[in-house]
Formats: sequence, C-alpha cells, structure tokens
Amino acid sequence: MDKKKLSEADIISKFIMPAIEGAGWDQMTQIRQEVQIRDGKVVVRGQVGARQTARRADIVLEYSPGQPLAVIEAKANKYSMSKGIQQALEYAGFLEVPFVFSSNGDGFVFHDKTNLIQRETAIALSAFPSPEQLWQKYIAYRGLKKQQLPLLTQGYHDDGSGKAPRYYQNHAINKSLEAIALNKSRLLLVMATGTGKTYTAFQIIWRLWKAGIKKRILFLADRNILVDQTRNNDFQPFGEAMTKIGGRTIDPAFEIHLGLYQAMTGTEESQKIFKQVSKDFFDLIVVDECHRGSASENSAWREILSYFDSATQLGLTATPKETKDVSSSEYFGDPVYTYSLKQGIEDGFLAPYKVVRIDIDIDEGWTPVDGQRDKHGKIIEQRVYNQKDFDRKLVIDERTDLVAQTVTNYLKRTGPMSKTMPKECAWHWST
Repeated sequence: MDKKKLSEADIISKFIMPAIEGAGWDQMTQIRQEVQIRDGKVVVRGQVGARQTARRADIVLEYSPGQPLAVIEAKANKYSMSKGIQQALEYAGFLEVPFVFSSNGDGFVFHDKTNLIQRETAIALSAFPSPEQLWQKYIAYRGLKKQQLPLLTQGYHDDGSGKAPRYYQNHAINKSLEAIALNKSRLLLVMATGTGKTYTAFQIIWRLWKAGIKKRILFLADRNILVDQTRNNDFQPFGEAMTKIGGRTIDPAFEIHLGLYQAMTGTEESQKIFKQVSKDFFDLIVVDECHRGSASENSAWREILSYFDSATQLGLTATPKETKDVSSSEYFGDPVYTYSLKQGIEDGFLAPYKVVRIDIDIDEGWTPVDGQRDKHGKIIEQRVYNQKDFDRKLVIDERTDLVAQTVTNYLKRTGPMSKTMPKECAWHWST
C-alpha cells in the first residue's frame, strides 16, 4: 500500500478511526463524523442568493452525547501531520473544546489548550488518549464541580433521525445545565428568532427530567398556538407524561405541564388555578417569550413565578426588554448564553434581511375631531396619536388596509411564491 496515494477518506478509515477506537472511544456514542458546524452564509446579490460553503469537522469526539471534547481534522498523507491544525482550531473555537488533533495517517499533532507549557506535541497513532483521560483534563480545565457532572453526562434526546443540537444550541443547553447544577434559580437564554429556542428548551428539560433532577415541569406561553406547536412538535417525545393545562384545573398525575398563562390566572382569586397545587409542586418553570409579560413586576406571569419561587425558572427570549418599567435581566439575571441575529446570519442558520421603509403621512400624527367616536360608539381621547400608538392603542382601518396592500404589492413585484415573512418581521412605517 502506497499511503501517499490514499485519499483523505481512506486515511480516516484505515488509520485514524482504528487509532481512536483502539484508545477506547465508542463508534456509536462518542465518535461523530462529518459534523456540520456552520451552514454557510447566505449571500444575496440583487435578486439572486447563494450559500457559501458549509463548514464541517471531520471528526468530533464526545464524552457523552452533547458533551464534545475534541476535534480531529484529517488530511491526505501527501500533506504533513500538522496541515489541518488551524482548521481544527477554528472548529474547536465554535464548539468551545480544548483538545485539537490533526493527522495524515502517520500520527497526530495534538494541540492541548489545557497545557500551558507545551501546547502542541506529536504523538503516535497508538498513543491517542482515552475518553477518560481527556474527560479528566476537561473537568480540571473548566473548573467543573462534582454536582455538575451527572447533568453534563446525561445525553440529549435522540429521535434516531441523526438530528443533533447545533453547536450554539449545545452551548445554551450545557451552560444552562451547569448553572442549574450549581443551584442558580433564575436563568435567561437570549436566542434570535428562528434559531430553535423551543427545541433548546426541550433538550434542557429532557436532560433534567431523565436525570431525575427536575420531576415536575411547567412550560408557560402567552398564546395557544405556541402551546399547541410546542406540544405537537418539539415536546412530543414526553408522550403520556405531558399534558396541556385546561378545564381550569392542574392535574397532578402528569409530570410535564404546558400552560397558557391567561388560563392559569386572572383578576379574581377563583381564576388563579395555579394555587390549586402547593408552592413547591413544580421543580422547573420555563417561560417562553419572557419579554412579553414576566419581565414586568406587575404582570400576571410574575404572579405565577412568584408563587412557585422555589422552582428553577428559565426565561426564553429573542428580544429582552430593558426599560425603566420592564426588565428581563432584573428578574432573570444576565443571560447565561446569547446567540444573536448577526451570528445566526454569519453562520448561515438565518437568512440575511433588508429593511423596506414605507412612508405613510398619517404616522406623522393624527388628532380626532372634538367628540369623534370610534366604531363602537366610544369617545376617542382628544390628543395627538403617532406611529407608536397605531395598532396598540388605536386602530385606523384605512391605515391597516394601506399597510396590507403595500406589503401585498411588494410581494407581487418580487415573487409571491419565493418570499417568506417571519413572525417578527421588522416592517418600518415612518414619515
């Protein structure tokens, strides 16, 4: 066999994989090949879009599913052993792992971020470190506490399709679990719209639930469609352990409860059905889109959270609020992890966007005539209404029709079947 003539794939199968497996790494649960790190940024030129090359790591080693430790980059034997080290370091940066390997089949160049004296060494194929060796070095490097380890080694839910959390979802999951293991009671995750907040929350809940650390969980949302989508899609693996709170009662027979906060509370004491169970009934409460209600001290959501104050409380949002009256961080604390819209676009998981500005003269200000009534016969308050008031405090049907017609015309001009408007689309109407 002339090793110089072998392809990169042959080098992996004939030399690198045997060396890794010989060190005790399990091919089914600990070795992942062709791991996609980034989808490839979408670049738009005029009306044409193209995706840059996706970024894939040849091999990622995990101590347990969702707990990566090392990246290995392989090259054909015509290159040096160190040829892939810079590429592997880039991928390791995304995955936040300290162990990096490059190989051409002759041996490995081992870049060890935990070794402050000698970062890079050449090692033989037979000297590849075992899972336990790297795990112990990782624990020391991260300063992880004993109580954090059971959660970090509890695997994520695998539906058999090959789907695994993306690198940033994995960071959000693991950082949340680390904080919970250290008894942090309030946590905030900030993730851009479309980056999988609900899927991330499911994996956090799943690992806590399977580990037996959190046994009764409440998932709160403010719209029925969010609750139903969550139950029917991401949360489906909970099966018969899960229920949607309805009929103005909380059934203690279930472990996973999905609730619409409007259905759990109200102005009357009889409407506050969350008080049907004891204050320590729930171990974990996850609040979806927490910027909408729970960030305000006087909100109904806060009343529920205050009642179950012994539970770990995790807020999810794409747009945390920080005003003099409303604060997400004041209640939940600083985010344990943030994945921004900008980073999502750079990674190629989100499409780029442009702002289309439309001028509507009424947005400059509108004042009702003295004594003018709305269509329900009520007197309209006499003052100047501007852009911030429309569709919040005041609806002018003619303006709404104009906005809808303008959007429709735009889609017709640019191709109605090739456009999608996201749920938090930023259309700006100004003078």
